[in-house]
Amino acid sequence: MARKFGKKNHVKVDPFNYSLMMLGEPKIGKTSLLYQVAEKLVGEDGYIFAELFRERGADAIEGIVAENIPTWDDWVEFVDDIVDNKTEDYPDLRVIFVDTYDQYILMAINRAIELWNRKNPDKRAESLNQAWGFDSGKKVIDLMFEQTDRLKEVGVQVWWIGHVKTKEVKNIYNDETYQILTSDQQQNYFNALKKNLHFLCLAYFDREMQKEKTGKKNIVTKKEEVKTTIKDETRKIKFRDDSFVVDSGSRFSDIVSEINLDVDEFINAITDAIKAEISKNGTSVEDRKKENDKEDAEKLKRIAEAEEAARVEKELSKIKAEIVEFFTTNKTDMAKIKPVLELCRKNGFGNPNEIDNIDVAKKVLNACK
Repeated sequence: MARKFGKKNHVKVDPFNYSLMMLGEPKIGKTSLLYQVAEKLVGEDGYIFAELFRERGADAIEGIVAENIPTWDDWVEFVDDIVDNKTEDYPDLRVIFVDTYDQYILMAINRAIELWNRKNPDKRAESLNQAWGFDSGKKVIDLMFEQTDRLKEVGVQVWWIGHVKTKEVKNIYNDETYQILTSDQQQNYFNALKKNLHFLCLAYFDREMQKEKTGKKNIVTKKEEVKTTIKDETRKIKFRDDSFVVDSGSRFSDIVSEINLDVDEFINAITDAIKAEISKNGTSVEDRKKENDKEDAEKLKRIAEAEEAARVEKELSKIKAEIVEFFTTNKTDMAKIKPVLELCRKNGFGNPNEIDNIDVAKKVLNACK
């Protein structure tokens, strides 16, 4: 019977099923806000802030669950541990906050150069372009998302934190230019992430300005000098900007355009957008959550089975390596080798490298000893 392609999608209730990036000006409170969101939605066992390279924002937040990750090797070890031990050590983990995206890119660039120099010791490179040339950006992007994809495979979403800059953009229809507030990263790296995000939000200071007289006269014009001061300042978050001056957006059409930088408003903005999408199919959020819980339980079972299989395979490889070492050490002593070979053949294996059963491998190793 031919396979029929195409499956009806059902939107999930949990916000941590979706990818999100929080851009914002320095010290506006990005990390603090997302910490409060995580504590309210999943608790201390449900999240980890991965502070990369020189980032130290978590040092000033009491109670935050964080891990400092200074190098790419540390990052891979961090991901390995979660992937290998998800059901035993991290059963409630739902999200990793990467703080910040610019540090993540820098770490991946350093690793890309390192990989090139390992492969080409006689043609060492000091820069990314020297190493990978036209493929340099692709190499870095592949490295970055290979690791985050592994986290998603075991049910751990990644939320990103990044910084902003003002950028001049040209309108392709009339050549006019205008300024937008956007990521401070190289455009190809930002676009590689942006195109796959469900929520791109940007935190900014909404300032009300006023003119004030200084009481001083300009020595040339003889007119009283006036200075511009900040009358009021409010922290805001944009989820969508119809004027296109703030780089933000969402795949959920009912997301509010703007909120105050407030934990409850943030949670409500995202969850309300998700609930609105679910209701379009006539399904209640409660029924969808029951459906999701069943799916999550089945997925967790598959992950646990995969973890166990990986552990067995790792142990099997280690035992087989010891058996092979025994044969290498005693290759001229047939009196020692022969009974071990006979035990392998008795269990259906021509030689130790063919063994794919952990119990048989242990028997053969004991025979070696």
